[in-house]
Amino acid sequence: MIRHVALASGLSVVTEDMPEARSVSIGFWVGTGSRDESEVEAGSSHCLEHLLFKGTDSRSASGIAEAVDEVGGDFNAFTTKEYTAFYIRLLAEHFSLGLDILSDIMWRPALRVEDLDAERHVIMDEILMHADEPSDEVAELSSEGLFPRHPLGRDVLGTESSVAAMTADGIRAFFEHHYRPANMVVAVAGLIDHGEVADAVTRATGDGLGGHAPVRMAPVEPVEPLMVRRRSTEQAHLVLSARSVPRNHPQRYALAVVNHVLGGGLSSRLFQEIRERRGLAYSVWSERVAYEDTGFLSVGLGTAPEHVDEALSVVTDELDRLGADGITERELAIARGNLRAETLLASEDSGARMSRLGAGQLLHGEVPDIDEVLGRIESLTLEEVATAASDLASAPRTLAAVGPVRSGQFDTTRLRLG
Repeated sequence: MIRHVALASGLSVVTEDMPEARSVSIGFWVGTGSRDESEVEAGSSHCLEHLLFKGTDSRSASGIAEAVDEVGGDFNAFTTKEYTAFYIRLLAEHFSLGLDILSDIMWRPALRVEDLDAERHVIMDEILMHADEPSDEVAELSSEGLFPRHPLGRDVLGTESSVAAMTADGIRAFFEHHYRPANMVVAVAGLIDHGEVADAVTRATGDGLGGHAPVRMAPVEPVEPLMVRRRSTEQAHLVLSARSVPRNHPQRYALAVVNHVLGGGLSSRLFQEIRERRGLAYSVWSERVAYEDTGFLSVGLGTAPEHVDEALSVVTDELDRLGADGITERELAIARGNLRAETLLASEDSGARMSRLGAGQLLHGEVPDIDEVLGRIESLTLEEVATAASDLASAPRTLAAVGPVRSGQFDTTRLRLG
C-alpha cells in the first residue's frame, strides 16, 4: 500500500509497505538538477552529488563507507537535468542505520574546501572520460542542438571552466538554497511501517524548514538543425532528434508506443531494417525523454562512414512513414505487451519501487496507480497513436554527428532538419 504525508517542514514522505520483502530502500529526491543552474553554477548539482558522500561533521567518508559495507548495503546517487537522487538499499533490519546516514549527509554535509579540491579532479576526469566516448559526446551535442542557449542543452557534468571556478562558498550557497525540505521527497519501500518511517524522518529532518521548487523557463529558441563535430573515429555516431511533448501531456502514452515501434525493441522498424536486413549498424535505438515543459524523441546509431547517408535515409523514411500512415494493429499489440511487462517488471524489488515512489511524487505530485497506467496503455487506439506519430514527424528536427564527417555532406532538406 502506498501512503503519502506532507510534514510540517514542507518535506514529502511517500512509502510502500512490501510485507514479502526482506530489504528496504530509502531515497532522498531533490527537485533540482542541471537545468536549474546558471552558467556560472553549471555542474553544481553533480558536484554536490559527489561532495555529500565526503562526510559530515560527525561522520568521515571512510566511516560512512565502512558502515554501509558492513551491512551489505548499496549506496549511491545520480544527477539528471531536473532532479538529483541519493539512495541506499539494505536489509530491513538496518533501516535506522540507512536513514541516519542519508539524513546526515542530506541535512548536515561538511562541504569542506579540501573535499571540493579533491573531488574537482575526479569530476574533471569524468568530463574527459565522456569526451573520449563518441556515443556520449554525440548525445550531449544533440542536447545542445535541441535546446540551444538553454540549460537543458548543457551537460549535467558542467564544463571544465565552470568546474575549475567552483568555490566551497558557492557550492554551499547552492546547497542551502535548493536542498530544502519543500523541494525534496523522501521515498521508502520495503518491509516498513509508514507511521514509523514518517516519525523517524521527522526527527531526522531537525530544524530544516521551507524552500521551494525551482522556477523554470521553457525553451523558446528553435532547434539548431545540424551539429557536427569532426573526429578521427572508426565509426560515425549519429543522433537524429525531434522536439516532443512534456511529461504530463496526454500524448505521452501514445508516444511511448511510437517510440517502441520505431526503435525501442528487437522487433522495432529501425532495428529490423538497419541491423537485421541491411547490416548498417550493430546497435540502433530510439528513446523518448520528457521534461516539465518540453521533451524530445531521439534515434541514435553508430555506423561506418560510407553508410551514413543510407542509414539516415532509413531513419527519415521511417519517421515520415509513421507520420503519414501510423502503425498497424500488430505493432500496437506488441508495444502494449512490452510496455505492460516493462512497467510490472520495474516494480519487482524495493529499489525499483522506491524509485517509482520518489520520481512520481517529485515529478507528478503523486504516485501514478499502476493499474491506471496499464489501463491507459491498453485503451490506446490506432488513431491516438497516429496523431502522436504525425505530430512527431512534423516537429523540428536536429541532427548531431560525431566522427569522420563534414557538415556539407548532410542534405538538411532531405532530412527535414530545423
